[in-house]
Amino acid sequence: MTGEGTDDCRHQTEVVVIGAGMSGIAAVIALHRAGIDDVVLLEKADRLGGTWRDNTYPGCGCDVPSVLYEYSFAPNSWSRSFAAQPEILKYLETTAESRGAAKAIRYGTEVLAGHWDSDTHRWQLTTTAGTWITRAVIVATGPWHRPRYPDIPGLDGFPGTVFHSAHWDHDADLTGRRIAVVGTGASTVQFLPEIQPQAAHVDVFQSTPQWVLPKPDRPLSPRLRGFLERRPAARRLVRRLQHWTQESIGLPLRHPGLLTPLEAMARLHLRAAVSDPALRAALTPRYRLGGRRLIASSTYYPALTRPNVQLRPTRVTAVHGSHVLGADGSRTTANVIILATGFHIGDLPLAPGLHGLHGTTLAQTWAEHRRAYLGTSISGFPNLFLLLGPNILTGTTAVPTVLEAQLRYITTALGHLYSSENTALDVKPEVEETHHQALQHALRRTVYDTADGSSSYYFGLPGVNTFCWPWSTGRLLKRLHTFTPEVYTWQRADPPGRQPGVPPAARRPRDDDAVRTSSASTATSSTPVSNGNAGSAPTATPS
Repeated sequence: MTGEGTDDCRHQTEVVVIGAGMSGIAAVIALHRAGIDDVVLLEKADRLGGTWRDNTYPGCGCDVPSVLYEYSFAPNSWSRSFAAQPEILKYLETTAESRGAAKAIRYGTEVLAGHWDSDTHRWQLTTTAGTWITRAVIVATGPWHRPRYPDIPGLDGFPGTVFHSAHWDHDADLTGRRIAVVGTGASTVQFLPEIQPQAAHVDVFQSTPQWVLPKPDRPLSPRLRGFLERRPAARRLVRRLQHWTQESIGLPLRHPGLLTPLEAMARLHLRAAVSDPALRAALTPRYRLGGRRLIASSTYYPALTRPNVQLRPTRVTAVHGSHVLGADGSRTTANVIILATGFHIGDLPLAPGLHGLHGTTLAQTWAEHRRAYLGTSISGFPNLFLLLGPNILTGTTAVPTVLEAQLRYITTALGHLYSSENTALDVKPEVEETHHQALQHALRRTVYDTADGSSSYYFGLPGVNTFCWPWSTGRLLKRLHTFTPEVYTWQRADPPGRQPGVPPAARRPRDDDAVRTSSASTATSSTPVSNGNAGSAPTATPS
């Protein structure tokens, strides 16, 4: 968290959403559709888009099919089978405007801290533009938010140009330059084929080789796009086919005994593109496919075979002047260094300043175990919800699919809160623990937890996978479809009140999206009320 002090402005609203990327925009739309209109979306930048606003490197695009990388309620006429960054950003901007989410955004407003008031059952958010008092908070800052900069001795003294791929320097002319690329993750795979033709020489430093599958990316003809626009049923069929294609890739990741055909396909892809045995050996992973993030590209391997590109299968240990040194003793000269070293996945920027019950911060809560019930609720942080939280994503499930399922869950939870006399809900610690233990136990049987892949960003804590959902997408959607009040502790403020916010009677749920409520949370006591006991909490089992 950065920023100077705040002014004295105080604002009140029913729900605050933090972050105007794909997650935050979806959250505002979902809340509006559920009849909750008193919503603000706080965004520290001056433009929406999140990771698709920030990442503008050449070749940046989506690694899942375009028809899956859209909100189900806002189909788009994509120009390619795998959409590029400019088109995704335009889609988000157009959807936010047409669906009314843009009006909720407060740009240039960075959340610096948040405190839960146990007396009023309200969150108090300190921002660079004043204080917001709100009933509920939805954190939508996303996992691909904060670039990871490597600690390389001498890098600060490099006389040339240095930048991270997530903050691409478009003023840097790469024509005829000697470029050192540090890292071979998803970003490098996309931008290397774009910069190779203009560079004099490119050294690619690879600490760990990646499994790379072919990417069937091609332009979609106007005729096909028009047909899918006129035939919604055909579009749904295409989406369903693409979904099951992704699921067919995800199945062996959960059951490593089935990985052999997929690994054979990746090896065949490598052999077809790289004829040099030494280069092919350096590019061959020594861990099971899926132990690290899956990569798809049909242009990366060919770019590595070009005469002006050299793969250096070693990590960078130091920079001496214009020289870049590798751990294997190699040395090269560069005019430009591009850091393609990824992101601090799961390191929530707000964590040090987000104070829950008893003043405990989220950073303290997550110091030894980063967990959330269904990746959404954190015990000790009432009325706070995460989007794309810990252990809710896989290497194959499209992000919008997960987001929409989470938001159905969250709006249903808020519907229970509104329909009762309660003012706070907090997932029970024993439920969160049971879920976490079952999840980690299931992960040990998947490829996500293989020892050789433990250096990947799946492991947000030493030896603990904090990223992956170990079961099928269908199981995730089923779990999020059913909101179980019994796994939460319910409370009401004393005296009860609903300020600030819209009284339940003033809410206007739409007939098609009305939040279903039940009588499970109608306690009137001023002390904590538990709907059920820990023993009634559902436990996760493999599927």
